[in-house]
Amino acid sequence: MRNLNLTSQRQAVYDIVRQSHDHPTAAEVMNRLVEQGHNLAYGTVYNSLRYLVDKEMIRELKLGEAASRYDARMDDHQHIICEVCGAVDEVMSHVPQEWMDTVAKDTGYSISHAHVVFGGVCPACRNKVVN
Repeated sequence: MRNLNLTSQRQAVYDIVRQSHDHPTAAEVMNRLVEQGHNLAYGTVYNSLRYLVDKEMIRELKLGEAASRYDARMDDHQHIICEVCGAVDEVMSHVPQEWMDTVAKDTGYSISHAHVVFGGVCPACRNKVVN
């Protein structure tokens, strides 16, 4: 078991990320905390997010955007980003072993894990263009 020191502030931040399915940024976590009546400093939110990432309770996603996003799903999965609205969704497919083997062969690396980020246009944005 991990040695956890979940203060009430860290627990509140964790609860927000765990209950969110849109992979919130730190600013979005902060806004949701305020909406729930919490009064935390930005530094506390950022430090709490870093702590939760370090303890492997949440995952930090650097998806080519300016701000990191956070995900409480720790199982093996990928992500897809809408190139129009910026929505981030989960893709429950695994990275094929063949891809891992090819990358290892091409780079000389010993591959321990992979995270693939797909890009495209989400159904809502695609429907706006069609209509």
